[in-house]
Amino acid sequence: MTSTAAKHAEAPAHTLAKPYKDRFWRRKGESDFLKPTVAGAVVRYVLLILMAVIAIFPFLWQLSTSLKGASENIYAFPPHLVPEHPTLEHYATVSRTIPILKYAWHSLLVGVATVVSQVFFCTCAGYAMGILKFRGKYLFMAIFLSTLLLPGEVTLTSQYLTVRSLGFANSLVGVFLPGAIGAVNVLLITTACAMIPKDILEAAEIDGASTWQRIRHVVWPNIRGMVSVVALFSFIGAWDDFLWPLVVLSDPEKYTLTVGMQYLQSNFGSNPRVVAAGTIIALVPIIILFALAQKQFFSGVQEGGVKG
Repeated sequence: MTSTAAKHAEAPAHTLAKPYKDRFWRRKGESDFLKPTVAGAVVRYVLLILMAVIAIFPFLWQLSTSLKGASENIYAFPPHLVPEHPTLEHYATVSRTIPILKYAWHSLLVGVATVVSQVFFCTCAGYAMGILKFRGKYLFMAIFLSTLLLPGEVTLTSQYLTVRSLGFANSLVGVFLPGAIGAVNVLLITTACAMIPKDILEAAEIDGASTWQRIRHVVWPNIRGMVSVVALFSFIGAWDDFLWPLVVLSDPEKYTLTVGMQYLQSNFGSNPRVVAAGTIIALVPIIILFALAQKQFFSGVQEGGVKG
C-alpha cells in the first residue's frame, strides 16, 4: 500500500466525506455560508419549483376548468391547462343563478367587522398580557393556549346556543360574533408587546402618559407590523368561513358568498365547470387583497415585535 493510500485508510470517515459535502455547501469559515455552490443552488431551485407547482397547480386547474367549453375533457391526463375554446359562459351561469354582489357584500361586512374587532380587542388583550403585571396573568395565558387545542367543531353547538340566546341567530351579527377575537391573534400581539423594551414604557409612565397614550404612542408603532398580519389573516378567515355561516344562517337572502356558492354544488354538481367558476369568483378578492397587502404582511412577519 502506497503512503497516500495509507493516509486515506487511516483518515477518519468524516474527513473523507468532507470534499463531497463541500460540493453542495461551503464551510462557514471559508466564505459566505448562505451562498451555496452551483450544485446546491440547483437543488434549492428544483425544490422551490416543485413546492410552487404543488401549491399553485390546484388553482390553475380550477381556473382552466372554469374557462373550458362543454366539449373539452377536463379530466384528461396529462391535464391541458390552456383551454382550446375559452368561454365565460360558466361565469355568466353563476351570476344568473345566485346574487353574487349581495353575497359578496355580506362577506365583506363580516370580514371588515372581524378585522376591526380583532385588531382592537387583540391589541388591548396583548398589551395587558404582554406588558402589564397582574394576579392570574399566567392562568389567563394558559386558558388562551388551551383553546388552541380544541377544533372549532367542538364548540360549534355551544356557540350556536349562545348566539341564539342573544337573539342574533340568522343574522350577519351572529356570523361575526364568534370571530370577534381569536386566541391565536391575542398570543401573537402578546408576543409582540412583550418584545418592547421596558425602559421606553417606564419613561412614558414617568412622563405621565396614560394607558391609552402609551398604547397609541409607544406600543402601536412597535406592533403595527404584527397587527397587519393579524388583520390579513382575520379577513381571510372570515371571508373563507363556510361551516359557521351555514349553521347560523337559514335565510338565503342573508347568505355569505361561500355559503351561496354551495348552492352551485347542489344544483350543478354534474357540471364542475360552473362550480369551478364559482370557486374562482370567491377566491379572486382574496388574491387581490393579498397582492395589495403582501408588503405589510411580510414586513410584519420579519419585524416580529419591535422596530429598530
